[in-house]
Amino acid sequence: MLPVDRLHLKHVLQTVGALEATVLRSFGPEGGQVLFTRDTGQAMLSRSGTRILKALRLEYPLARMVVECVWKHSSSTGDGSKTFILLLASLLRMIHTKACKEPNVSHTYNSREAAEAATARRFADELLTFALEELEDLIAVGVAPYGFCVSWEDFTAKSPAPHSDPHCVQKLLASFFHTRLGRTHCDFISNLTCKVLRHWTFVNDLPSSALHFVNDNFPALHTAVSGFPMSCSRLIEGQVIHRDFAVPCPRTEDQPVKAVVFSGYLQPKILSAGDVLKVGCGGKVTEEKSFVEFSAWSERSLQCVIANLQRLGVSVLLSAVKQSAAVLALASQAQMCVVECISKDELALFAKLSGTTPVSECWTIESRNISTLTFCRPILLGAHRYVHVAFQDLEKTLTVEPCSLVICGAGEGQTDQVACAFQDAIRMLLVTFQPMGRTSTTASKRTNQFHSSTSSHASDHSDRTTHTSSNETLSQQCVLEPVCVIPAGGTFEFLLNHALLQHARCRCVSNGTKMSTPAVFQLLASALLSVPQQIYSHSARHFLQIQTRILGFLPKDSHTFSLLSKQKPSTSLIQACSTGEFPAADCKLSMRCCRKTDVLSNAFMLDSGLESVSCKYQLLLAVLQCVRSVLRVDMVLHTHSALHTQSRRPTDVSSESSEDEAED
Repeated sequence: MLPVDRLHLKHVLQTVGALEATVLRSFGPEGGQVLFTRDTGQAMLSRSGTRILKALRLEYPLARMVVECVWKHSSSTGDGSKTFILLLASLLRMIHTKACKEPNVSHTYNSREAAEAATARRFADELLTFALEELEDLIAVGVAPYGFCVSWEDFTAKSPAPHSDPHCVQKLLASFFHTRLGRTHCDFISNLTCKVLRHWTFVNDLPSSALHFVNDNFPALHTAVSGFPMSCSRLIEGQVIHRDFAVPCPRTEDQPVKAVVFSGYLQPKILSAGDVLKVGCGGKVTEEKSFVEFSAWSERSLQCVIANLQRLGVSVLLSAVKQSAAVLALASQAQMCVVECISKDELALFAKLSGTTPVSECWTIESRNISTLTFCRPILLGAHRYVHVAFQDLEKTLTVEPCSLVICGAGEGQTDQVACAFQDAIRMLLVTFQPMGRTSTTASKRTNQFHSSTSSHASDHSDRTTHTSSNETLSQQCVLEPVCVIPAGGTFEFLLNHALLQHARCRCVSNGTKMSTPAVFQLLASALLSVPQQIYSHSARHFLQIQTRILGFLPKDSHTFSLLSKQKPSTSLIQACSTGEFPAADCKLSMRCCRKTDVLSNAFMLDSGLESVSCKYQLLLAVLQCVRSVLRVDMVLHTHSALHTQSRRPTDVSSESSEDEAED
């Protein structure tokens, strides 16, 4: 009989609490780095929550389950792993406290633990139902109007427009890198990220296309160089192929060259059926052709291939495999460069940028298989020498400026940390530039439900009509508008906490159908405050001051969802606070308006940076799904079989994969 452990709610709390204690050491802008040492003596220094959690040797299945949820979330959004654990632990504590205070229903269950588990599961189900059906609209109406709407042109413009604020735009990236790399280099890396996006922005294409391109081709687009300061990171023209010349070219000056990509081996033309060579017993050749004759025929055939390449003007051979010694010797005689064993990702990027098709059969080379390069030369980056190529007449085929990113770091671990943070920032931007909403019709219906529950507080029927029509437009704008960012430092949590509490009060007085109980809103609202409490854990007074200042922008004596325009949109919120009137809660409170009044820089502590509203929404959904999953586990069944991990391809040479393999 295999051993079985009953899993109670307190066991779940203990497991998540242990993970929380680990990530709290590096949480927040003032958090430190965590140092791990492996059995081999190798050290790993990191502030990334995902890398810290994956480096732990976790034997308990529930802990591995939680870490797997964190990894799946961070791999899609690039951020929020430490906040994920913090919110998860806080929610579980709130649910446990609430479940213990529920009326005793032990007559229905065998024990009190079973009753608490059933109550906790009910809370988890209601929380997830609320998040899937209403949370998005609640954020759009109660949080998004107090943020910024950043355009893609502000990210990628080489010369900022007069109304834009590039310093404000880059704070989204700077605040992200601040929590991953520290205060010293966050501005430098954020500027470098914007430069990369400018180079890879496709004209007349969606903004997400550049982000997808950089994310998908990141292993081929960057080169890690150890032993140099991070400030030495830079962009270089063209593409860096992470291999050295197998046959170097005797030419030293930069000049246009023609290159061809081979996906297979350069080999003689396949023999016909009558030319098959047969070998008999005793080492005697039964056919007229001997081995010597075959070798001579093979060499003549390869010479024909090289001669054909010379006739086409080809002087650079790029190969996905290792070629034979005969091919290298003939290429050297013909003064052709040969680069072998190029990775699949780099060959795919080269083919896309050059507009050529790799050749699988050396006898079928056409003009469409030949690309013209501005130069092909060796380049020394750190202690390694690579091949550096640039593309000619690229503006005729593509609308980008190809560049390669050189990421420098003091050591191998620091360099990998910067590379991972850079790619995570690209993933974060991908989520940020995706619209939050589903459809405007759905949003309007749910917004009408919100306002129908609060219509009893209005004294005039015409006012209620104005409220409804105004907020229908507001919901459509906020839900469908991507790239909504909010000042960091707990602003999102404070605003959503207030919106949840107001929504809970409306549910108490509403005569409509209840989709969830007000206790669910209280649970989520209380758990949200754990994030700013940890951010300002060094000063409780600072926490209260910031909370008071942020909530001071909310309307007085009215519901959060009933923000009416009683003045011109250009009027500042600071002036509105003094008069008790507030501007329209439009999600397009853009930077150009806030720049004129300098509102949020004074009141919302813009110096703390910016964070994505879409990423915050995805984080809450992932946490609530994880809560529901862990609370549905009844028992742990111990087996004696080995743990099977996902096998990795030998061709995967990314730094993150090698790091994970070493940790495994």
